[in-house]
Amino acid sequence: MQAPHSRTAFELLLEQAERAPNRRAALTLAGGISYLELAERASSIAEHLRADGITRGNRVGLLASNRIEWLEIFFGAAALGATLVPFSTWSTAAELDFLLRDAKVDVLFAMARQGDRDFAADLAGLHAADPHVLPRRVVLLDSAALQGAPFESYARFAEGPPLGELPPGTSASAADPMVILYTSGSSNRPKAVPLDHYAVIENGFNIGERQGLLPSDRVLVSIPLFWSYGIANALPATITHGATLVLQERFEPGGALELIEKHGCTALYTLPAMTNALTAHVAFSPERTRTLRTGVTIGAPQDVLKAAQVLGAREICNIYGSTESYGNCCVTPHDWPLEKRAASQGPPLPGVTLRIVHPETGKACGVGEVGQLEVKGYLTRGYAGDSAKHNGEVFTADGFFKTGDLGHLSAEGYLSYAGRSSEMIKRSGINVSPAEVEEVLQQHADVGLAGVTGLADAEKGEIIVAFVIARAGRTLDVAKLTAHCRDKLSRYKIPDRFEVCEALPLTPTGKLMRRELKALAGRTHVSLPLEGDGPGGRG
Repeated sequence: MQAPHSRTAFELLLEQAERAPNRRAALTLAGGISYLELAERASSIAEHLRADGITRGNRVGLLASNRIEWLEIFFGAAALGATLVPFSTWSTAAELDFLLRDAKVDVLFAMARQGDRDFAADLAGLHAADPHVLPRRVVLLDSAALQGAPFESYARFAEGPPLGELPPGTSASAADPMVILYTSGSSNRPKAVPLDHYAVIENGFNIGERQGLLPSDRVLVSIPLFWSYGIANALPATITHGATLVLQERFEPGGALELIEKHGCTALYTLPAMTNALTAHVAFSPERTRTLRTGVTIGAPQDVLKAAQVLGAREICNIYGSTESYGNCCVTPHDWPLEKRAASQGPPLPGVTLRIVHPETGKACGVGEVGQLEVKGYLTRGYAGDSAKHNGEVFTADGFFKTGDLGHLSAEGYLSYAGRSSEMIKRSGINVSPAEVEEVLQQHADVGLAGVTGLADAEKGEIIVAFVIARAGRTLDVAKLTAHCRDKLSRYKIPDRFEVCEALPLTPTGKLMRRELKALAGRTHVSLPLEGDGPGGRG
C-alpha cells in the first residue's frame, strides 16, 4: 500500500478524511465516528485549546480509557503542535502526584472515574494537598465541574467552531514530539519517553505493512492507548492504512469477543495473557472469531501458535520492541509460514539497525551467538523530565539504544529474543520495576527489608514475588501488606506472592543479589495467589 504523504498526526487525519470521509475511523460497542467527523471534532477541540492559550510546545495531559474522546483530544492537541502526555488509568493517587509534577502539563483531560477508581476524588485530593500539582485547567470527560476544585466539563470542548488558520511556524512540525509516554524502567520511577510525529507515522506504517493491513480492516484495540503498543503502534498502523480502530475501554474477554463478532474484526493487538483469556472464556468458539486474519502479539512460539491456530488470527505477526523504539523495531511478515513467524521476531523494520554485543566486552557477537541487543533507527531522542539523567546509561556514543534484552541474529538478520538481562519483570506483558515495588513495601512500618523478583508463569509470562523481612519487634501480616500495596501501586504491580523470610541474599556491600533471589523464588511454595490485573487479569 502507498504510504501517506503526511508527517504530522493531524495532517494524517485530514488526509484520510479527504480520501474516505465516511469510512469509520473508530468503532465501539455503542457506536462510532467517521474520519471526517473525527477530523471535525478534533479541529473544534484544537480551537478551544488555542483560545485557552495552548500552543505549539505546550503539553496536554490525558487520563482516560480507550474511547473516542481519547482520539479527539489526541488529534486536537496534535493540530496545535502541542504534545500529548497520556497517563495510565491504573495509576494511584500517589503515582499521579509524581506523574503530574514530572510532566508539567498545561491542561489535563480526565475521566471522572473508572470502575472502583474515583479519579475526580484523587485529583481533588491532590489539589487540596498542594494547589500547584494540577494545571490551571482540569477537564472531566464525563462529569460537570466539581465544587472546590478547578474542574470543568468536557461538553464545551466537544462542540464549536473549527480551528482557524494558524500563523506560519506555529503548527506542528514533523520533528516535534507528538507524545510523551511514561514507561517503567530499571529505576524506581517511570521514565518519560518523547516520540516524534514523523517517526510515529513512518514506523507505524511499516508495522501495518508487515501485518498486511488494508483500508477495509477493522483492528481490535483492547490494549491501552496510553501504552506505546497502543499510541505508537496500533493507532498509527491503523490510521496510516485508512483502516478502522475497534476500541474496547478496558480488556475483558467476553466484551472483546462481542466486539470481534459484532464489528467483524479482521485484526487484533493481543498479548499471551489476553489470548489465553479469550480462548478460555466460556463464550469462546472459533465461529465468533472467524473474521480474524492478522494482528500482532509477543511471546514464546506456543503463544504465537495459539493466537493463530486457536484464536484464529492465522497471519498473526510476532514482534519485538519497546517504548524507546516506537513500539516495535522487529515484526515478522504476515505471509511467512506460521512456524517461521513463531520461531523468531523477524527482520528489523525499514530504517532500523540491530546489533548483538557481548555483555562484558562490548564486541560484536557472531551469527547465532546470544548477547546484548542494541537498536538504532527510530528511537526516542532521549528521556525527558527527571528520567533524563539516565540518558547516558542507555544510549551509546554512536546512537544505539541498549535495550537490556538478550537475543541473537540469524545469518539473514532475523532476531530471536532470548530473555532479559535487566531486572525488569514483565507481568502479563507489562513492565514492572522491582525497585519501585520494593520502595513501596519498605514504606510500611512493619517491613525492615524487601526484595522483589519475577518468576516464570504459564499464564502471565511472569508473576511478582516479594520477599519481606520484618522490622525488629514487628510482625508481618500479608493481608496488611497487600492492602498497603493496593493503596500505593497500580494493581498490576501488586505482588502475586509474598514470602516472609529471615534474610535476603546480599553482597558484602549490602546490594541485593537478584539472580539468587530469582532462584530462591523458584524453590519456595505459593503463599498468596492474588487476582490478576491488566490484560488477561480479572481485576
